[in-house]
Amino acid sequence: MPEFVSLQDVSLNYDVSESSLALSGTTMSIKRGQFAAVVGPSGCGKSSLMKLVTGLKRSTSGTVSVAGNKVNGPLKIVGMAFQNPTLLPWRRLLSNLMLPLEIVQPHRGRLRAHRDEYVERARDLLRTVGLEEFEDRYPWMLSGGMQQRANLCRSLIHEPELLMLDEPFGALDAFTREELWGVLQSIWMTKKFTTILVTHDLREAAYLADVIFVMSARPGRVIATHPVDLPRPRTIETTFDPHFIDIVHKIRNEIAQVRNEGKAAAARTLKAV
Repeated sequence: MPEFVSLQDVSLNYDVSESSLALSGTTMSIKRGQFAAVVGPSGCGKSSLMKLVTGLKRSTSGTVSVAGNKVNGPLKIVGMAFQNPTLLPWRRLLSNLMLPLEIVQPHRGRLRAHRDEYVERARDLLRTVGLEEFEDRYPWMLSGGMQQRANLCRSLIHEPELLMLDEPFGALDAFTREELWGVLQSIWMTKKFTTILVTHDLREAAYLADVIFVMSARPGRVIATHPVDLPRPRTIETTFDPHFIDIVHKIRNEIAQVRNEGKAAAARTLKAV
């Protein structure tokens, strides 16, 4: 598989002060169709990395490329889903799903003439996640898990080449979260879009990803890369596999070491002051 997302020695500084340096010397490479997860301690720059890849922020130094092109502004080929579903409360579910089609070209220009085609695409996605009977409901009439299923569908309605997920299941209970892992895996195995998942849940990362990038404390950089060579489709039973547990424990230890080093550095700074 060819390289699809590339960050080469990337730094991001939100202003001129050293304390605002979010990323420093970050390098990673993700192949087309690959499912990547990014983990690390809180404040390590995971969300900043997402802004760089999608073109919402420009790097201070280094190069960010997607699909062979340098990223210089917001990308049209990206779908995004966040921890909060952010569905519009005054729109019914089907209408919420179709919102990106009203914004993103070329779909925006085709929507009026090809509306039936797009409606059927939205209904196909709803069927995929078991929400086909709820297309006329408002978001407030749905559970949190149902809203997040719909949010995932909305991020995919325009068939993006790159899906960016920022803690999409973090606000859900454990059983719903694990159920949605299976839903996302099933959609990804069918569509094979390149995916970057930012998460604090190491089990989630190991369940879903082909490769896991571990980031250092702020300013963030990639300190380890772990291929996940577990067969698919993965199930909850997979999470009890000794190899799965070994992957999670190894990454947990790496992050714990990073956190301890960060605390020690902070303590030295305070002592110097």
